[in-house]
Amino acid sequence: MKSTSRLFAVVKSERFLTPGNPTGLTGLLTHPAPRSQLIYLYSSTLDKLSKIPEHSVYRQSAEAITKQRLNIINGFKPPGYEEWAQRAKQKINEHPNIFGKDREPSTVFMSAQLTEERDQRDVQWDNRKQPAGLEGTRTAEERTQQSAVVTKAAFTPEADTVQWENEPPLEASQIAEIEDKIGAGLIEEIIQVADGENQLVDTILESRSWEDLEEKPPQGQWDYFARDQHTPGTQEPPKAKS
Repeated sequence: MKSTSRLFAVVKSERFLTPGNPTGLTGLLTHPAPRSQLIYLYSSTLDKLSKIPEHSVYRQSAEAITKQRLNIINGFKPPGYEEWAQRAKQKINEHPNIFGKDREPSTVFMSAQLTEERDQRDVQWDNRKQPAGLEGTRTAEERTQQSAVVTKAAFTPEADTVQWENEPPLEASQIAEIEDKIGAGLIEEIIQVADGENQLVDTILESRSWEDLEEKPPQGQWDYFARDQHTPGTQEPPKAKS
C-alpha cells in the first residue's frame, strides 16, 4: 500500500521526488538515490550468495528474487543517464589506480566523505576551536604530560579522492512504476528489505547453515510438521441414493 503523501506527489505531477521529504510512513524519508542504492545492495547480495553452494535452497530462492528485482531496476534509466555515464566513464579512465580498468559506471559505488561534526561546546565565539584539555586539578608531572596527550594525533595516510558526480535521479513516475512492478511497497521499503537480505547472507555464511547437522536427528522427528498431516483431505461427495 502506498502512503498518501507519495500518492499526492504523483497527483501533483512533480517530476522528481524531493530527498528527505516524508514518505507518509513514520521514520521513513524519501531516499536521495534509490536506483544506485538498490543496484549496490542487489549486486553485493549476489556476490555473497555465490559463496553458498548451489544446492542450498536459500541461495536458490534469494538469488532468484534478487536477480528479478535487479533486472527491474536496471530496466529504468533516469533522464540524462547516457551523458552522465560518458562523463563517469572518462573519470574512471583517468583514475585507474582507484577504479581499476574497464569498469562500467553502473558498477562503481562511491563512498562519500562526510564533513566533520563539531560540538558547539568546543567552539569559541569567534569560531575558533578551543584547545582540548583535561578536567580537574593536575599535579606538576601530569601538567607536563598534558600537552603531549592533547597534541598527539594519529597518523592516517591520505587516500586518493575523486570528485564524483552523482547519478541523475529517477523521475517520480519511474519510481512509481518500479514500485508497481516489484509490488513490495514504497521504494524506500524495498531498500530496507534489500539491506536486510544483504545482512542476512552474512549470517548464513557465518553459520554455514546449509551443512548437515553434527548430530543427526532421530528418525521421524520432523514427521509431525510435515505438510497435510493434520488437516483432513477434501471430503468425498455423498453417494447418490438408489
